Amino acid sequence: MAGQLEPGSQLPPERDLALIADVSRVTVRKAVSHLVSDGLIEQRQGAGSFVRAPGPKLEQSLSSLTSFTEYMQQRGKTSSSQIIESGLFPPTPDETVALGISAHGSVARVQRLRSADGIAMALEQSSLPIDVLPDPDLVTTSLYAVLRVSGKTPARAIQRITAINLPPDDARLLNLAAGAAVLRIDRTGYLTSGRPVEFTRGLYRSDIYDFVSELRLDGA
Repeated sequence: MAGQLEPGSQLPPERDLALIADVSRVTVRKAVSHLVSDGLIEQRQGAGSFVRAPGPKLEQSLSSLTSFTEYMQQRGKTSSSQIIESGLFPPTPDETVALGISAHGSVARVQRLRSADGIAMALEQSSLPIDVLPDPDLVTTSLYAVLRVSGKTPARAIQRITAINLPPDDARLLNLAAGAAVLRIDRTGYLTSGRPVEFTRGLYRSDIYDFVSELRLDGA
């Protein structure tokens, strides 16, 4: 090996890297995990580890209420969704507070792995009152496309952003190392009447996303 790998190149197997560097496979595994966390290496489930091509991050406005599918279309990317979980469930305390529903009722919940051009980008879990989304299985790609049919698309939303470290199961889905830093965004969407109809908790890869907001001076 010449010591350099082109973007898109696949890394050799761990045992080969360990022999080349004369270190243990555990050391190699930790080193690759750090490179994944730094956004230099991408791990593709069932395929291996690849050198990420350099490129600008995706800048998404925090002041625009746009679905993942619509945003990726605007960027000329092909989006896809993998349903991780879908159905009616007892609500969590966060869901009861955000949606103003009874803790003894049910909530419609859809958890999806969101990808663009084949790259895992985000893990989103959306929860809605069951009269707003009686059949969660209707959501295959865009949640807002389904809500638009019934006229129950949120007109505004409040978002809260937090930096967290990924637990192992979520890290595996996003092809990141366990403990990698991501952005967690909790969004509560409201109808024009003020009724909360959507609570989405999303985990977004910080090596891919930049969230941008515009601030204006009061009175300007």
